[in-house]
Amino acid sequence: MADAKEIVMAFDPKSLKFDDNGLIPAIAQDAESKDVLMMAWMNLQAIEKTLETGKVTYWSRSRQSFWVKGETSGHTQELVDFRYDCDSDCILVLINQVGPACHTNRRSCFYTSVKDGQETELMKPMS
Repeated sequence: MADAKEIVMAFDPKSLKFDDNGLIPAIAQDAESKDVLMMAWMNLQAIEKTLETGKVTYWSRSRQSFWVKGETSGHTQELVDFRYDCDSDCILVLINQVGPACHTNRRSCFYTSVKDGQETELMKPMS
């Protein structure tokens, strides 16, 4: 097997595929544990702010405004790596998470499992 070589080129956020509302889903994953913590939306400007500042910035659909994760709660997300999928229509941000990622005060928003038609709560809120 041949050695893989990295291809490095300039990144243009406009090359991503945004939906009709100018949004793209962004999945936040803990850079160390690899736990999936949350999913939110970004627009072009949120991506640019995230890459410029290293503070993960989302677009709040309900408030119609930017949302820098942890700005009010202190539960910040520091960008470690910014990736996008093969179709350029979904983002993965690898982050260092301070405190809970979920607004329910849980480490992850994905705390409910469904097996055999039964829901199981996988984690309690952090204290």
